[in-house]
Amino acid sequence: MNEGTIARLTDRGFGFIAREGEKDLFFHSNELQGVQYSDLKVGDKVTFEVTEGPKGLSATKVSRA
Repeated sequence: MNEGTIARLTDRGFGFIAREGEKDLFFHSNELQGVQYSDLKVGDKVTFEVTEGPKGLSATKVSRA
């Protein structure tokens, strides 16, 4: 499991996770586990898995740490 912090959230149901020393990672609200999108805030610590998709790397199985 990887760890990061919520860097940005949009009003369209997706956001980005900041990872130390690496490029921010896209995530979609469909990939959240145990937390609602509306409950997330910038700066929240999260755990996730990294998956290769058609548009590059993204975070899946995202949950609050």
